[in-house]
Amino acid sequence: MNQLIQVVGSLLVLAGFALAQTGVLEQRSARYLILNLTGSAILAVQAVLLRQWGFLLLEGVWAVVSALSLARVRRSR
Repeated sequence: MNQLIQVVGSLLVLAGFALAQTGVLEQRSARYLILNLTGSAILAVQAVLLRQWGFLLLEGVWAVVSALSLARVRRSR
């Protein structure tokens, strides 16, 4: 089950990346940031549960940066 959850989280982050690289989403759009925030938060929780501290650092920071950026985008509207 952990593997499935990790794959879902990874696919969300990768979907945002792929859509931004192909010009479908802007990197500062709410949709892009929501994909990144959701995927990285899922992976950060998995990292905590599995005690993978390096992975937690990566995904935790990714989630925090995405959340702050999303808040900034929402405030500017």
